[in-house]
Amino acid sequence: MKRLLLVIFAFFALSACNRQQDLAMKSADKDFILKVANEKFEKKKWKDAIALYERLSNLVAGTDDAANVVYNSAYANYYDKNYKLAGHQFKNFAVTFPQDKRAEDASYMSALCYYQGSMDYNLDQSSTELAINELQNFLNSYPNSEKSKNINELIDELTYKLEFKAYENARQYYKMADYRAASVAFENVLEDFPSTKLREKIYDYMLKSKYELAVNSIYDLKKDRIENAIAFTKQVEREVPNSANAKTATDLRTKLEKEKVSFIELEKKVEARKKELQDKQREAEAKQNQEKDLRDAVKKGEQAARDSAKAATPASSATFPIRK
Repeated sequence: MKRLLLVIFAFFALSACNRQQDLAMKSADKDFILKVANEKFEKKKWKDAIALYERLSNLVAGTDDAANVVYNSAYANYYDKNYKLAGHQFKNFAVTFPQDKRAEDASYMSALCYYQGSMDYNLDQSSTELAINELQNFLNSYPNSEKSKNINELIDELTYKLEFKAYENARQYYKMADYRAASVAFENVLEDFPSTKLREKIYDYMLKSKYELAVNSIYDLKKDRIENAIAFTKQVEREVPNSANAKTATDLRTKLEKEKVSFIELEKKVEARKKELQDKQREAEAKQNQEKDLRDAVKKGEQAARDSAKAATPASSATFPIRK
């Protein structure tokens, strides 16, 4: 019986709340709508509160209630996880009511909404870049804010997300055995994020990428790529001595030095073979030139003989017809 009474009471209470919401939505009484909206806000009925605050936006324009309506509406949307709309409302509040004591909080919440809207690292990161800009704008506007530490932590978190996406993109090139693209992509990560926490992993992939690129290179590029890979192993050893990266660098340099020796031997053979072919080509060309000179001499002699014979032959006498 007691449970039944509770169910009946809850039913009537819900009906009363819904009826009050409907009345407020249909009413033109600003004060009544605002009263119901604030009650819904206090009870964390976010969707009901949002609907009523939207209803009030034109009714309170230019009044003392305008700031509260915008501010509460922004928070209601934030708690309802409408981060994009909430961020816009918080920013609008900070710009429209810069003298309000809540302007700093609104600016902070606006930046926080952009942070919440940042996509996963494997998706497009334009939202993350926008969030970092908004968080940095807050620090620029309120450098002495108590929230600065938290903002800096959020910026670090979002920056790491960008780092990790760039790192993963580079790693995909390595997995596809496109070692040249992988090496360039990892170098770009270090250039764009010099303080990255992923440097150890990046160095490991770069060492292996440069090694694979060198030993599997085409002949014309192999010498330079071996030298480049060896130079990088030395750089890693200088920067992070006594580390796992340094050990990998040492091991790979040993292999690269052997590869270099083998390539020098191959280069000598190639150069010797190239010289041999060039010598043969020169001999063939010399022989062709000799044969051509001989043919030209023969032709010249034959022509001279014809010219001489022609000069030695007397001209034929003139003949005239005999008249009868």
